[in-house]
Amino acid sequence: MNFPQKKPVQRVRHHSVNPGGNSHTDFIRNEPVGFSLWYSRRTLLRGSALPYVILLGFFYGSSLVASRFSVGQYDPRTYIALRLLLASAAHLVIYGLMRRRLPGSGQLWRYAAVLGIVGTAISMTSIVTSLKYQSSGVTSLLLTLNPAVTILLAQIFLPDELLTPRKALGVTVALSGAGLLFLRGGTGLADFGRADWRGYAWAILGVLCSAGGSVFARRCMRQMDAWDVASVRMFTAALALLPVAWLGDGFDLSQVTWVGYAALFYAALIGTFGGMWLNFYIIKNYGATPASQTAYVIPLVTTVLGAALLGETVTSGMLAGMAVIFVGISLLNFRPRFPRSYFR
Repeated sequence: MNFPQKKPVQRVRHHSVNPGGNSHTDFIRNEPVGFSLWYSRRTLLRGSALPYVILLGFFYGSSLVASRFSVGQYDPRTYIALRLLLASAAHLVIYGLMRRRLPGSGQLWRYAAVLGIVGTAISMTSIVTSLKYQSSGVTSLLLTLNPAVTILLAQIFLPDELLTPRKALGVTVALSGAGLLFLRGGTGLADFGRADWRGYAWAILGVLCSAGGSVFARRCMRQMDAWDVASVRMFTAALALLPVAWLGDGFDLSQVTWVGYAALFYAALIGTFGGMWLNFYIIKNYGATPASQTAYVIPLVTTVLGAALLGETVTSGMLAGMAVIFVGISLLNFRPRFPRSYFR
């Protein structure tokens, strides 16, 4: 009787870049090839990582609802500049408490600056601008396309990324869901009878910038310290947006109420800074696969909170688009329990 030979233990690299401008993590675990993805999925389903995944999805989703409220009081450029400035201040506080030195590598600062401007400043500003034309629920559904767009860009800029038939099908299905959402005219707002193309265009621009930042980080920044990259990314994004916001509306805060300031602080400290910390914790302790499952939680959170707090509507077109997009993302995230190579 032939028994399967035990596979040698190899060093497997786990890499994750959060598209929301929060974290870049790259670490190594010793485990058999093929086992890591199965273990991450089993850990999530077993429940140990699930509470953190739900909490992270709530952080991101609720901050998106807070941003939807804030666009009525802030110019999007001013709102994101202040949000990133507050998150950067929180990073500096942590550096002081940990007695950690600021990074001195010029290459890290240059690369993280590019990542911060493209993957954070432009991306977040575009996403918040889209909330002027559609609900937080619709925008969050479009943001779930990030893995699909990242895969497409990776085919161009990352030579080690292969487009498998399953990935191609997942990308096609996910993009079809977004098209269905647009064709059904979903905005999630009672004031807009039909979908406004500007809302979709701004959201898709945000996804493209976020996905491009992820691919850039994977290509050029794999070996850099995750915390330093996230911090410099936040600093440079804030510095880049401050003059843009000043030239735009001169930091006009005349329409901001105390609720608007509360929403700003919540989005900055919970959605941006707290989300970055929690995402880093999940990836480090449970793997990149459980962290990616927040894509399913965020639209549910924004849909419920948006309807309850902001009077956003939920249409059959939104539900249909959500279902199709979720099927596509599921195909992208699917991994067999044990790859065939594990038993050879």
